Amino acid sequence: MRLLFPALLLLALGGCVRHLGAPAGEPAALPETTPITVVHDRVYTPDDWPRALHASVYRPRAEGRYPAVLVVHGGGWARRSPADMEDLSRWLAGHGLVAVNIEYRFAPAYTFPAQLQDLQMAMRWLHVHADEYGIDRTRVGAWGYSSGAHLVALLATVASDADNPLNQPHGGPVTRPKAVVAGGTPSDLRKFKGGELVPQFLGGEREAIPAVYAAASPVTSVTPNTPPVFLYHGTWDRTVPEDHAVDFYHTLRDNGVDTELYLLKGRGHVATFLFGGGAEKAGLRFLERHLTAPDGH
Repeated sequence: MRLLFPALLLLALGGCVRHLGAPAGEPAALPETTPITVVHDRVYTPDDWPRALHASVYRPRAEGRYPAVLVVHGGGWARRSPADMEDLSRWLAGHGLVAVNIEYRFAPAYTFPAQLQDLQMAMRWLHVHADEYGIDRTRVGAWGYSSGAHLVALLATVASDADNPLNQPHGGPVTRPKAVVAGGTPSDLRKFKGGELVPQFLGGEREAIPAVYAAASPVTSVTPNTPPVFLYHGTWDRTVPEDHAVDFYHTLRDNGVDTELYLLKGRGHVATFLFGGGAEKAGLRFLERHLTAPDGH
C-alpha cells in the first residue's frame, strides 16, 4: 500500500498538462523503435583543450543518414554525468535520430563561458564526424534538462546572432541547432537570489557581475533568427520556478520564433525529469517536425 498511493498520484497527474503553442490537430503517431548501436567515450575536444571531454553516440543500426541531437545532462553546472541521459539517448536513437550524449566541464573549477564553449566544440565535432556516424549535417538539434537545458538554449540563441561576443572564438553558424528541446530551463539567471550554484558557475554574485548574468541568460539573446524551441516544465518546480519557462516562451513568441510550452501540473524539478514521458513524446514530435526535411523545415 505504501507504493500504491505515489503510483496512483503519478497516474492522476499524467493527464494534468497545459500545452501552449502546439499545432492544431491530432499528433502524429510515434514510429516503432528500431535496433540501435552505441559507441562510447569518443573524445570530442581537440588536444589543446583544458581537459579531454567525451561523447557517446547512439544511432539506428541500419545504414543511412539521420537527423542528430546533441544531448546535454543537468546537475547545476557542477555535477552529474551523461549517464542521466542514457535512457533518453537510447529512446531517441530508437526513433530514428542520432543522439550524441556529452559531458562538459564543471564549475567551480571552470566558470562560464567554459561550458558553452564545450557545447560549441561538440557541435563542431559532430559535423566533422557526420560521415562516420551517418549524420545529416543539415538536420542537427539539441536536447537538455536543467543546467543542460540552459546550455542548449544558450547555444541556440548565441549562434543565432552573429554579433554576440560569445560566438568567439568557437561559435558561429555551424554551432546553431535547427531545433531545441529544453526541460526545467533556467532561462534568466538574473532571477536567482542567494544559493551557491549560479554564483560558482558565473564566477561571482549578481551584484558584482550583472553583465555576465545577463549574457549567460538565454532569454536576453533571443532574436527572430533563434531556432524553434520546445520547453517543458513542472508547475511545482522550486529549483527553477515556472516563470523561467513562461517568460522565455513569451519572449520567443514575441520574436516570431516557433515555440511550444508543455507544463506538467503538480510536478517538481526532479519529478519532471523522471516522469516527463508525455512531455518527452511531445518534444520528439517537435524535433521530428523540424528535422524531418533535409532543409530543416
